[in-house]
Amino acid sequence: MYNTSFIKKILLVATVVLLYSCDKDFNAIGDGLIGDDHFGLESEKYDVLAYNQEVTPVQSNGLTLNGLGIFDNPVFGTTTSNFVSQVSLSSYAPTVGEVTSIESVVLSVPYFSHVTATNADGSRTYALDSIYGDVNGKLKLSVYESKVQMRSSFIDGGSQFAQLYYTNQDSPDSDDINFNADASKGVLLNDDVNPLQNEQFFFSAAEIVDITKDDAGKDVTTRVAPEMRLNLNKTFFLDKVLKADASKLSSSTVFQEYFRGLYFKVEKSGGSPTNMALLDFAKAGNAKITIKYKAKTAATTDGDATEDKSIVINLTGAQAGLLQENKNVTYDTAVKSANKTAGDERLYLKGGQGSLAVIELSGFGAQLEQIRSEKWLVNEANLIFSIDSDNMKPAYEPKRVYLYDLDNNLPIVDYTADGSSSITADTKMTKVVYSGIINVDATTKRGTTYKIRLTSHIRNIIKNATVKNVRLGLVVTGDINTITSGKLKLKNDVISDVPRASVMSPLGTILFGSNIPSTDANYAKRLQLQVYYTKPN
Repeated sequence: MYNTSFIKKILLVATVVLLYSCDKDFNAIGDGLIGDDHFGLESEKYDVLAYNQEVTPVQSNGLTLNGLGIFDNPVFGTTTSNFVSQVSLSSYAPTVGEVTSIESVVLSVPYFSHVTATNADGSRTYALDSIYGDVNGKLKLSVYESKVQMRSSFIDGGSQFAQLYYTNQDSPDSDDINFNADASKGVLLNDDVNPLQNEQFFFSAAEIVDITKDDAGKDVTTRVAPEMRLNLNKTFFLDKVLKADASKLSSSTVFQEYFRGLYFKVEKSGGSPTNMALLDFAKAGNAKITIKYKAKTAATTDGDATEDKSIVINLTGAQAGLLQENKNVTYDTAVKSANKTAGDERLYLKGGQGSLAVIELSGFGAQLEQIRSEKWLVNEANLIFSIDSDNMKPAYEPKRVYLYDLDNNLPIVDYTADGSSSITADTKMTKVVYSGIINVDATTKRGTTYKIRLTSHIRNIIKNATVKNVRLGLVVTGDINTITSGKLKLKNDVISDVPRASVMSPLGTILFGSNIPSTDANYAKRLQLQVYYTKPN
């Protein structure tokens, strides 16, 4: 048996040695960062090269959010956002029965909203989120049967590739499928006599009240948060679905060949102002068509008896956002005449099929050898983008921008390493250390700057000579948690991909660039890289 006293002594000695070693290591690390009288914290600012880059038609399938509507932005122009989607049965090979009557066919798509008040009778007042433009805006909304089969892949040279769909594929200039062509559209489905269903459609914030009957025949009231509800053509769905040959409803492959999808088209409604909503068509069970009908089935033994039945068709599968951009002249000129040598005075960021900024850390790159040889230690590094608020008025300001490695279409390490949670109830406001969140003036309530931390990115370049000082891209983001990229239809020498979260957002901002004359009143707001060092004396 071991001697307990001896073991305790050994453990005590080991603990003392361990604590001494840790203390010694801690002090050594601290000496390299703080340094009392031997080190000082100093700020250096480096010139950068920043210029605009137009985003041409870009991949728009697989987005988690899609716009629907028309957004008139006084700075950037008008964005028209249409949408196309495949459809699928919630359950295949359904027992339809002998249909005696079709009660209703309703398309429903929830809006993003929040409760502002709960009333004494239990009803609730809502405000809509993710609505851009005039709150009283109206649209001419047309929902068509789509005759285009949206495939998920195609074969070329014996190899299989993912099928991509692009933002311009309902425009006359598309050299591929045009979902808006007469040959691509079938029956108009939202042909209700109520103009609020089509000619004068608007995104309503009203709570929806559904009243149904229970088994005892009593009314049951159900309250539903605001959503799009369109009455669709009963005859079409009676013939297309309820009276279809059973083989057409047997599997997803067969059904999606038979009923190829829906195409949503928006136009201006007379002289009414317009707006746009971001909608989540992709989430399972969100967007759907519910067919309610009466039928005789094996369960109805009485010859005249019928059973209340329903079939649900989900908007799932391949989907694509379809954008038409009518750019303002100033914006259009700026993004098409970028100065890639000296940089641009203003940087125009615009989501959708818009524009981004390219940033090269040229001044920092020129000083790398000195920084390495003199062993400067980086405490913090930031890019601070100042908003040209005079030219932004009264346009909508994006809450956030996203800086990424443009050469490799990947996040920078500061983004990846930031595990901070959201500072609000909004789940899109995570990664607050990396940031890119708009800073707002308390008095004017207008945005002033966006600050992005790239400390680890700069440290990596200094520490490892094999790490490339890559070009950086800056975009508006609709969701900071989405980092995947979409392909450009025609890549160029600057970009081949664009972050999908940028394609999802209709917003834009104007920032001061790097090439502002020294005589300009805004010279101090020019874009520079700011790095705080600890420098050995």
